[in-house]
Amino acid sequence: MKQPVQAMNPARRDHLKRMSVSLLGVAGASLGVPAMAITGKGFSAQGLGRIAPALKAQMDQNIFPGAVSLVAHKGKTVHFEAHGFQDAQKTVAMSKQSIFRLASMTKPIVTTAAMMLVEQGKLRLNDPVSRWLPELKTMKVETSPGNDVDLVRPILVHDLMRHTAGLVYGGSTGSARIRKMYDELNIEAREVDISAEQMLKNLGQIPLAHQPGTFWEYSIAVDVLGLLIERVADKSLDELVHSLLLAPLNMNDTSWWIPQAKNARVAECLDSDPLKAEMLKSYRQSYDPKGKCYFKGGAGLVGTAQDYLQFAQMMCNHGTLNGRRYLSPKTVEFMLSNHTVGMGGTTIGTTGPGYGFGIGFGVRLDEGLGWTAGSKGDAMWAGAWGTSFWIDPKEQLVGVLMAQAPSFRVPNRMLYKNLVYGAMI
Repeated sequence: MKQPVQAMNPARRDHLKRMSVSLLGVAGASLGVPAMAITGKGFSAQGLGRIAPALKAQMDQNIFPGAVSLVAHKGKTVHFEAHGFQDAQKTVAMSKQSIFRLASMTKPIVTTAAMMLVEQGKLRLNDPVSRWLPELKTMKVETSPGNDVDLVRPILVHDLMRHTAGLVYGGSTGSARIRKMYDELNIEAREVDISAEQMLKNLGQIPLAHQPGTFWEYSIAVDVLGLLIERVADKSLDELVHSLLLAPLNMNDTSWWIPQAKNARVAECLDSDPLKAEMLKSYRQSYDPKGKCYFKGGAGLVGTAQDYLQFAQMMCNHGTLNGRRYLSPKTVEFMLSNHTVGMGGTTIGTTGPGYGFGIGFGVRLDEGLGWTAGSKGDAMWAGAWGTSFWIDPKEQLVGVLMAQAPSFRVPNRMLYKNLVYGAMI
């Protein structure tokens, strides 16, 4: 007769499990394999050691004067270094506390603040933008030069968050007519300040490039979103973002302007970079814009690597950091999903191939589709001055690169991402 199997004593079972793990570590060591490689992923010192010489090679080629690189894994910083120089003349050493123009890395922060208002019930993704911004109520869509048609449906808040509103950037649109109108009506405040009210009034006179919800085109959409949530919350954008995110996350060096006391910490681009002179006209961050110009929700912030890590780590943690919850896990999951299925357009200019776009973030559609290693569902964005970041929730990984090199920004971010993933074991 078959004897009944007796249940193992729990204490005995736990003891055997501990012995098994110990023996695996010994076996791994005898084979020259670190125990970490068997029990869980980590980073090799040798791999992380490749970052500094690779960035120095970029500096030796006059790509940028210096950079700050930062990697966090499972909530702990595993790499944080300053490289080269902070100033264009290469006289001031780069510091971990150096302040960088974040440019479009402003967008994920502002979009996240907007999603916090959605969670609070103050805003809905399917609200027509004209509910809050009546200046945009009668916009048309250009179908050919001089031929405009009515909108098939209104622009929604969702469209602003995912760049499907039909708005553009004047410098990159394919329509010469829309580009001319953006420039003449000073929509992007490139060289001269413009108030929020005047900007919206002017924007309402310009046709859209696409019907809302049909085409992904990188645009001033998040600048418009910033103006919209100012009205929703009845607060200026700087105050709103500061209260919701910057202050509680201890992002103390992140703001829309640089006070005089911090000027000595500002990182610069090399004078030889072909894009520097023209771009500086749009980034007047030496004074508080309040009362002079609208706060640029799509490009206006400055900050440090450590500050940005706080925000990125919160998102990688599914909405929480240091015991405080900012967003629900389901909201973060929703934001980091692809929201552009079936639409035209591509994020390839920023992300490389294989990415869709969520709410505020480019999101990877599969492991094998990109130009670098990564995970399905990793999310990233970057700034025109040369900053970039990504989060990989699957690996509990955050990477931040701070540099000021607009002409070389895409190769730099791909190089850095390869270095970081190449250091994993």
